[in-house]
Amino acid sequence: MERIICLLVSVFIFIGCARKEQESGIVIWHWMTDREDVFVEFAKKYKQQTGVQVKFELYAPSEIYTQKIRAAAQTNTLPDIYGILGSKRDFASFIKSGHVENLTEQMELDGGKWKNSFFEKVVEANSFKPGNRFGIEPGIYGVGIDMMNIQMLYNKDLFKQAGLDPEKPPRTWTEFIEINRKLKKANIPGLVSGFGEIWLIECLANNFAFNIMGEKKVLDTYRGQVPYTDPDWMNVFELFDIMRKEEIIIKDSITMVNKSAEQLFSNNKAAFAFNGSWCINVYKGMNPSLNYAPMLVPKVSNKYPVRIWGGQGAYIVVNAKSSKKKQAIDFLKWLTAKEQQIILVQKTSNLPSNKEAISMIDPILREFSLGMNYITHPSMWNVEESPEVVEVFSKGIQSILIGEKTPQEVALEVQKIKLQKLKETK
Repeated sequence: MERIICLLVSVFIFIGCARKEQESGIVIWHWMTDREDVFVEFAKKYKQQTGVQVKFELYAPSEIYTQKIRAAAQTNTLPDIYGILGSKRDFASFIKSGHVENLTEQMELDGGKWKNSFFEKVVEANSFKPGNRFGIEPGIYGVGIDMMNIQMLYNKDLFKQAGLDPEKPPRTWTEFIEINRKLKKANIPGLVSGFGEIWLIECLANNFAFNIMGEKKVLDTYRGQVPYTDPDWMNVFELFDIMRKEEIIIKDSITMVNKSAEQLFSNNKAAFAFNGSWCINVYKGMNPSLNYAPMLVPKVSNKYPVRIWGGQGAYIVVNAKSSKKKQAIDFLKWLTAKEQQIILVQKTSNLPSNKEAISMIDPILREFSLGMNYITHPSMWNVEESPEVVEVFSKGIQSILIGEKTPQEVALEVQKIKLQKLKETK
């Protein structure tokens, strides 16, 4: 009798735990403040259609989110689905620690139906190829929610105010300088960006570098084959010194977070901004009447094409240690299907990752989509610079912009830390 009672108790406990797990549903962590409302709508819709509960948990800003997922990885408390903010190296570290499910098999089902619904660059950004430098088993590990690219933006109304043609943004560096001089005469501030977030400085400097010296030489620098004191890199540093001398960049923006920079541009307080395609939804909330358009980063050289950072925007992964992997994968297939992607485009004004939803984008987003023809991104390269060198590089440019250091001093400092890192890896 005692054995029967114990068995019955165990059964009830098991059923209770299973019911509790089912009721708790799928938990998703993210940082995307501009998508919170639509994610809540999706959760309700999915529950109605499937009976499965989905809970989105928002943690922002991005620095707080990054700290949270790293801490959760160390304590094995990551949710069923989550995003990884960081470099390809960060992505690889989560995979190596067993926190990311390999989705290749699921992507290839039914003749690759799920995989083929995405733009090629989205799949590429989430993949690790054979022989990758991280030693990751080849496969597809992430699911792209949208695409993005980062460009210059210009305010058409402020152009008119300065007597400039609002349909003719600067295409070259020389034109950019001349237009900024005219804006200055009209007492209109020039460029604003959240350069307090140093990845934006790295991004802009990288754009200049690709145009001046080409992709091969940039990547050879990261490999340690070209020094940062090379004349082409000196040219990159000197461009920022020219911007300082010409007073192009709003001084406060050198240490400003991007959200504050977005507020200034949306309030017609700057003629130019350097920001990503996600800004469309941000500006829409801040100032729906803002009259602006994207433009490529001004061309410095005719030797190589202009390149801008872009490709995949936000992406999320399935926790390989989750007990609800199947439910999580089913939900991600639903989330990235055409119907939901169209809703995301309409509600958040982000470029869709699903090819079938691209026809639904609005005019300003369509202009941003043209930039996808010029994209590059660290996640697409077979080499990357060390974080320590990137930090000295980006903070050095900050120092140039405030007149604290010369381009020569920064180049020497960056090369010094580069040589140190190369010695450590030998």
